Amino acid sequence: MSLVDKLNWRYATKKFDSTKKIAADKLQTILDAVQLAPSSLGLQHYRILVVEAPATRAQLREVAYGQPQITDASQLIVFAAETNINEDFGKKFIDNVAATRNVPRKNLAGYESMVLGTINSRTPEQLLLWAQKQAYIGLGVLVTAAAEQDVDICPMEGFDPAGFDKILGLTEKGLTATVIATIGYRAEDDATSRAAKVRRPASELFIHV
Repeated sequence: MSLVDKLNWRYATKKFDSTKKIAADKLQTILDAVQLAPSSLGLQHYRILVVEAPATRAQLREVAYGQPQITDASQLIVFAAETNINEDFGKKFIDNVAATRNVPRKNLAGYESMVLGTINSRTPEQLLLWAQKQAYIGLGVLVTAAAEQDVDICPMEGFDPAGFDKILGLTEKGLTATVIATIGYRAEDDATSRAAKVRRPASELFIHV
């Protein structure tokens, strides 16, 4: 099945089969794909929580309008944006570049100056918005990777970020919940799975110039 076929197969799963769990190797493949998601300057401005503990998920469901996907899916994935993107964050990134590419750090002075200049030119509010936008890119890769692995997914914005931050202890980690997704396998009686996919016609969606 082609990638387009698999994206046609997927849908925002409303009812998961709570008895079915994603195999560890399949889950790792999905997470490996998300780790490779692009981000502005390559900074990866967010962390990803893979939430499996039933008690924690039960608490999170209470601050996600009681949506059953939170507890019934195989895993809950939380994209949490970094709230402390500063010079130290940028310098740590340059350290990683130097180590990964086996390049003397002094050779990256120009790149470091550009990265730090970008960070320092933005207000805290702009930095947080920047980080949150990058998290959505990661979500897009998660959706695609799950479909490629024949795993169902439901991207979700219907939750209280402050509630998630408190339950997961994100604030003290310099993070804030931005967007979430539940992954697993659809229940056979999820009527939504049989509904036709509704999208704008290509003639209206795409503008060729």
